[in-house]
Parts: sequence; structure tokens; C-alpha cells
Amino acid sequence: MNSKVYMAAISSVLLLAGTSSAAFAADTLRVATFNVSMDATNYTKQGEQVNPNALIEALQNNHPQIKNIAEIIQRVRPDILLLNEFDYVAKEQGIEYFKTHYLTKSQNKQPAINYPYTYIAPVNTGLKTPFDLDNDGQVTGVKGDAYGFGLFEGHYGMAVLSRYPIDFDNIRTLQNFKNKDMPGAQMPVDPVTGENWYNNEEWQALRVSSKSFWDIPVKIKGNTLHVIASHPTPPVFDGAEDRNGKRNHDEIRLIKDYVANANYLYDDKGVKGGLAAQSRFVIVGDLNAAPEGDKKRPDTTNQLLKNPLINSQFVPHSKGAKTSYPQKYGAAYTAYWQARVDYVLPSTYGLDVVDGGVFWPVKNSELYRLIKDRNASSDHRMVWLDISMK
Repeated sequence: MNSKVYMAAISSVLLLAGTSSAAFAADTLRVATFNVSMDATNYTKQGEQVNPNALIEALQNNHPQIKNIAEIIQRVRPDILLLNEFDYVAKEQGIEYFKTHYLTKSQNKQPAINYPYTYIAPVNTGLKTPFDLDNDGQVTGVKGDAYGFGLFEGHYGMAVLSRYPIDFDNIRTLQNFKNKDMPGAQMPVDPVTGENWYNNEEWQALRVSSKSFWDIPVKIKGNTLHVIASHPTPPVFDGAEDRNGKRNHDEIRLIKDYVANANYLYDDKGVKGGLAAQSRFVIVGDLNAAPEGDKKRPDTTNQLLKNPLINSQFVPHSKGAKTSYPQKYGAAYTAYWQARVDYVLPSTYGLDVVDGGVFWPVKNSELYRLIKDRNASSDHRMVWLDISMK
């Protein structure tokens, strides 16, 4: 197939999905985030005990949901991609297996895609604590009593794939950064007793990140792009004390303060501060906070969307969401439960937004099969921006 025919074919596929082909221009970079629901609970039948190796087994069994995830990636073809809810398991059985057996093999006649550079690391989900953090009278070490909600260590992990070299020596992580060290961190209060939800010992130990926080420098044509990746906890599944809502706020505040180079911060190696001024960065992740709708938390999202360091003017959208929901802002939804919660947000410094979108085909599209329900792929959609460096 000659290059013109290939480009025309790619363009028609992207138009079917309500997207564009701008990323195939030589001077643009496509950056994406995708909550892929590739965690153990997604491969466990209701009522059965969750197997921490469920993702490994699903990968080895050529699972149809994983094949669809790979096909979506091959169709959108991001240059840099964050995967949320990809369990932290052994690389050769997890992310490397996914790359080798799914992404570098054609799915449904799509061109294979190769990501030579990968970053995956431990997360706080399922990491045991000795505390009763959910105050239910039981100390289980997991679920609500873990550093981040999870059924086992590494549950709901993250991974970054890149077609450009990752500067591994200069990656920074803030997995261990503690609540007590964030000035003004939000403490939930028990609405019955009026006392702090967490006692002093718990507060001294608690970590801000429910999964982790990564600053991954990627080298692109002589420049450095900092990929700021995270996955804050959902601001639900709690009570009137709003402990998850307050944590979600502070996880997103961590992003805000990091790109502003707040001096109170420290990374897991003890290096102080955040991102240096005039750094090119792009924030990616399922941030679990919506700016509009019945799930809106504008005080949380405005930390980023109203931030002068962050270009939030371009809002990715899809025809699929626009035609599925009546709300005027529905076209920007990134999850089928009717919310915009997945973001790709570039720095105002050094980057221009060229285009973007959400992979959400309309119902009469041949591609709708890829997103028709969570069994098909995920309850979230891939979101991307095409950016150029200046």
C-alpha cells in the first residue's frame, strides 16, 4: 500500500471514530491517556475471589477485551500513552507481554505499533497499612485500609509507553509523599463525632497519592517533555466525611503544586521541589474529577483548568458522546457514566495544541463494537491531544 492510500485509510478510520488525522503530520506529537480497565477485578466473575494474577492469565489467553484495547491503540496511534488500571505485575508477564503479543501484532487488520520505551513502577494501591483507615472496626490491611484502595499490592497500576526515548535517569516519583507534609492538606472530619477522621499516627503515615505520581522526561528532537502521570482516587465510595473527595482534591493539588515548583515537595529520592520553571510538560491521567454535570467538583478541577501554567482551552470531544447524551457539555465526556474525568493538559510554555479527540464512535459506526460496554474495552475512553513544540 503506498503512503497516500495508507494515510487516506487512516483518516477515514479516525473520522469514523469522530477524530482527526492531524497526529500524522511530521511536526506534531500525539499524547494520550487511557484507563484500560486491565485490572484483576475486570477478569473475575462476580462472586469469585479476585486472583492477583488475573491480568497475566487474561493476557496469555488472548482475551477479547485486551485485543480490543490493542486495536483502539493501533487505530489512534499515540506517540506517548499512559495506561491507567493496568495491574503492576512482572514486566515480562504484564506490560511487555501486552506490547509483544498484542500491540506489535495486527488487530483486526490494523497496522501494528511498537513502543520501544516503557515505564512501570510500584503503586500504593493494595499496599498494606497497620491502620483501620476506613473506620469500620476492622484492620484488614487492604481495600480501604491500604495506602490506596486495592485488593492486592499493585492493583490498579499504571504504565507509560513511548515511541521516543525516556530519560530513565531523571524520572521522579512521589509515591511516598505524605499528607502531613502538604501545607493545608484536607483532613476529613467524622460528621458524628466532629473529630478528625484519621488519628495522629495515621495522618503521619498517610500518603497523598492513591496510586503514584510520576514525572517522566521524554526526549523529543532535542527537547524534553515531562509527562506528569497519575490516577487520583475516585471522590466517591465514602460517606459524609468525604474522605475520598478530599484526597482526590489533594492528589490534583499535588499536580498543581508540582508544575509550579512548590518548595515543600520532595520526591522518593529526597530531591526537593517540583518542576523547574519554563519546562515543557503534559499532564495525563484519569483524574476522577469532573468540571461539569452532576458529578462536578469545580474547586478540584479548577486547580488545573484555571491554571495559568496549563493550557486547558482545547477540550477534546467525540461525536459518539455528543450523540449519546443531551447535556451541552456531553461531547467532552470521557467515561460512559457521563463525566469528563480523563485529561491531557499541556503546559502553556513551549507547546501548542494542534488537535485532539476522544475515541468514542457513534452507535451506527462499525467501530462501536470496540466501546459498546465495559466487556468490550473499558468504562473510559482514550483521550488524546496532538501538540507541537515551539
